[in-house]
Amino acid sequence: MTTAIEEDTVMVEAGEVQGVADPASMQAVEKSLAQPADDEDMGVEIKQESKAEVKLEDLFDGIDSDDDEFPTSSNHLNSQEPGHAENNAQDTSIELLRIYYQRFFPWRYMFQWLNHSPVPTKDFKHREFSLWLHNDAVLRYQSFSTSDLFRKDVLRLMPRRIEIGPVYTADPRDRKTFRTASAFQPIAKELCFDIDLTDYDDIRTCCDMANICHKCWKFMIMAIKVIDTALREDFGYNHILWVYSGRRGVHAWVCDKQARTLEDKHRKAIAAYLEVVTGKQGGKRVNLRRPLHPHLSRSIDILKDHFQKDVLETQDPWRSPERAENLLQQIPDHQLREALRKKWESSPGRSSTARWADIDALAQTNASAALDPKELLDAKQDIVIEYTYPRLDTAVSQKLNHLLKSPFVIHPGTGRVCVPIDMNNLDGFDPLNVPTLQRLVTEIDAWTEADGAAMGGSGGSSQEVKPVQDWEKTSLKPYIEYFRSFVTALMKDEREPGVKREREEDEVQVKVESLDF
Repeated sequence: MTTAIEEDTVMVEAGEVQGVADPASMQAVEKSLAQPADDEDMGVEIKQESKAEVKLEDLFDGIDSDDDEFPTSSNHLNSQEPGHAENNAQDTSIELLRIYYQRFFPWRYMFQWLNHSPVPTKDFKHREFSLWLHNDAVLRYQSFSTSDLFRKDVLRLMPRRIEIGPVYTADPRDRKTFRTASAFQPIAKELCFDIDLTDYDDIRTCCDMANICHKCWKFMIMAIKVIDTALREDFGYNHILWVYSGRRGVHAWVCDKQARTLEDKHRKAIAAYLEVVTGKQGGKRVNLRRPLHPHLSRSIDILKDHFQKDVLETQDPWRSPERAENLLQQIPDHQLREALRKKWESSPGRSSTARWADIDALAQTNASAALDPKELLDAKQDIVIEYTYPRLDTAVSQKLNHLLKSPFVIHPGTGRVCVPIDMNNLDGFDPLNVPTLQRLVTEIDAWTEADGAAMGGSGGSSQEVKPVQDWEKTSLKPYIEYFRSFVTALMKDEREPGVKREREEDEVQVKVESLDF
């Protein structure tokens, strides 16, 4: 899960490197920090002791705050000669990143997305960026006055990860020139959400830890549907960008101006409003008050079909006796619970769909004289919510100064691009088939003039020819086109305030009041 780099992170100036033991590592860090952009200071955090030699599978190890472990990427580079494999692999990986940043990364649209205007504004100039380098140094409080300067610095430093932070009252690079802390404060950032499949390990049966498949990805689809609907219908937000994290989760960026300017207390209240599944895995994690809040009633309507198909049939979470016992513990009536246990012990291996049907079947046979039908219905609703409702990392949503991985960076463990998810084709999004760094390079190498002519980018008179961008020649095209349309709509609302749904301060406060479910 994404971890904020808090304000108390130990920072050192460029050239003042800490935590590096050997001369070779010291030289590597100094080389990466040489000639800082615009001769301004850079905040540096040394994540761990650097290594003189780095294996390809360990090249990105320990830096992705979304993931705890980094198995070897499936996108291997060509084998190298013995004795030079590690260094050559690192050099090749950096060179592939260079190609990606030069030819595929959507610099223009990224700038417009964060700037909210075609002309540079403080929304971009005062925005903090964090660059994670290959020597385990993290450069915080980076800022850029233009998109071109941002691009040049990234191409110079070749970060393996870019994180986006808040907009400050002043240029983040000038933070040390202010005498008081109040002169340098975060004032705006997108309202963000992080959902990770590892938080579903107690209910998914197909995969665990960092592994995912099409079966358990359905949990992410459920989560997106519920959260997106709540943000739009309950809070009136319109510009919500969902981004695949590159391995096992999703991030949401709520970009409406009203969301960007929320104070921490309001962000915390919204996170509390949306957080329902709490507590530790293995126990009862849902305790809802009755009557159900309209948001929860609506969520059950959204999720009930997913519960039947994607949970009961696909995941089959209660087939084993141990997991079936977890279900029994959530049945409130003792006599009904014992009747179910007896039936299931006589039919080992009974499917979850059958076990779920057994609850109502036995309840209707008067297995318990004291059974309260309303209490049983409430318990079944709690179970549906526990097995389908989004499991949020609320820490990501609560503070302005929390940094989050940028869209369109390369996930280090999988090589996949962190692409936006088209909400018009949410059910069709395939996380295992998104573009990878190696795939993009292969696709651009295979591009021919015939391909350009087929898409209208070549042929005819020179005046009619429209240049084909490199990303248009690859499988990255639909994702950037979707992102472009999203950014265009956002900037239109920023230019035309009358089009937006305006909210008074007191209305926002009423909406974001924390509800204890």
